[in-house]
Amino acid sequence: MSETSTAAAQAAQDAIIDEFSFFGDWTERYQYLIDLGRKLAPFPDEWKTDANKVHGCQSQVWLVASGDAQRLDFAATSDSSIVTGLIALLLRVYSGRSAEAIAATEPRFVDSIGLARHLSPTRSNGLVAMLQTIKQHARAALST
Repeated sequence: MSETSTAAAQAAQDAIIDEFSFFGDWTERYQYLIDLGRKLAPFPDEWKTDANKVHGCQSQVWLVASGDAQRLDFAATSDSSIVTGLIALLLRVYSGRSAEAIAATEPRFVDSIGLARHLSPTRSNGLVAMLQTIKQHARAALST
């Protein structure tokens, strides 16, 4: 199960890298990120609690995990459209995977598509905080 889950996470990253290679400049890439964020499933208002808040983001970000070590699913949203697009990318790579695969998967797409160079320092910190929160949920699932 875990090897398949890890392979699926890698395939999701490859797909993201391919998609972003079609865009010539960062204006188009940012627009694509915003469009991806708009396609996320609705996030219920009752989930927007302090307990679900991701700390370390300049924007407000809420993330909810469900499942167990075999399969963790994530839902998340932000009050920033670009950050919501970043969430959409993270969910494509990490949601629906085993906790083991989540813990083992490094977000290589971030460097590959140039996100690391084109995000403001505060957005980069937020991306790191979201990733740490996702990996924290995976570690917690593995320890139960």
